[in-house]
Amino acid sequence: MCRNIKTLFNFEPPATDEEIRASALQFVRKLSGFNAPSKINEAAFNQAVEQVHAAATTLIHSLVTLAPPKDREVERARAAVESARRFNRL
Repeated sequence: MCRNIKTLFNFEPPATDEEIRASALQFVRKLSGFNAPSKINEAAFNQAVEQVHAAATTLIHSLVTLAPPKDREVERARAAVESARRFNRL
């Protein structure tokens, strides 16, 4: 779906509220097709971001797993290697 939306569940340290909000914003941007809405659509856009943020926060805090939390730095390094592999293939 959206490559910019990252998995936020089961990380150490846990996802911050800012990360969840950024993910909600990316999701609403993808759905609406707007990077920044016009004035006439701004209220609806912002309301959608707040609703998605609330739903995402509830979801992230409600999920349960027996798997050990993933290390953010290890996952970041893995993503960098994958990105380099993908984009160096010209």
